[in-house]
Amino acid sequence: MGFQLGRFRHIVAVGVIVMSAGVAMGLTSAAQGRRFPQTAGVDDSKMGSYRALAQLAFAASQKGDNALAAKLARILERDWDKAEDYGGESALSKTNHALFDEIDKAMDHFIGPLVAHIASTPDPVTVKAAFNAYLEKLKQAD
Repeated sequence: MGFQLGRFRHIVAVGVIVMSAGVAMGLTSAAQGRRFPQTAGVDDSKMGSYRALAQLAFAASQKGDNALAAKLARILERDWDKAEDYGGESALSKTNHALFDEIDKAMDHFIGPLVAHIASTPDPVTVKAAFNAYLEKLKQAD
């Protein structure tokens, strides 16, 4: 019974995070001044999936789910590296290496505190500033 209740709470928490991120994504897209087509609340732009994972990780961190925030941050890093560093001729590292480096560094500043604080809370001010800087860099690649 305890296991099922814990699992139910986790599912509800993930649902709330996903819905919160969806709202945040809508606000972020509106603030950008240009709108991209979306599928299931994720921009269909080149950087849309990275933005969505960052928003989910940030939302989890804000809600105190540090383990989930770290997991999502790690997924973001691995997906970025696979697609934009080693992803072939259309990878950003090949098409615009300088911008790739800027985004990669901004991402590292954002995910670093999340991955390092699986069992504790990272500094929320540092995380928020790094998150905003990362989103600004991603806009340059859309």
